[in-house]
Amino acid sequence: MGRIVDYLVRCIIILVGYAVASLAASAFLHVVFFASAGFEPKDAPALTLGSFVFSIPFIALFVAYFAFVPAAAVILVAEVLAKRDWLFYAVGGGVVAAVFLAFLHQAADPDFEVAGSGPMLAVLGGGIVGGFFYWLSAGRWAGGWYRRKDPPGTTSPAP
Repeated sequence: MGRIVDYLVRCIIILVGYAVASLAASAFLHVVFFASAGFEPKDAPALTLGSFVFSIPFIALFVAYFAFVPAAAVILVAEVLAKRDWLFYAVGGGVVAAVFLAFLHQAADPDFEVAGSGPMLAVLGGGIVGGFFYWLSAGRWAGGWYRRKDPPGTTSPAP
């Protein structure tokens, strides 16, 4: 029963980490796009009161939706290989963002593509930030749940 609980707890930690990563990537994209729109730091109190509080979680839903499949692959590889360093998750977040950009390029709708190097770099940066925040919240303990040793003196049952 202990292993099943370990698996369930790890799955919950992974989901919470994914939510934190999506929120961090959304916040990064908001900061970059508000800065590129010409807003300055002195305008920040007026912006953060209403728009950031609502739009960061709202856009995080889209970030989580579009990044789910490639992020699940990166998380699975990290769990199986027990990768616990921040650089792996930051590069993995960049790979997830690159896969998302490749998906946008292959989409049939031409208005759904990110054109220009600035928005592409912002999406890649959001992926890197998201990967780093995933590491902060869930990645530092990757792989430890299945490599647990049984206490000394216990034996497996006979066949």
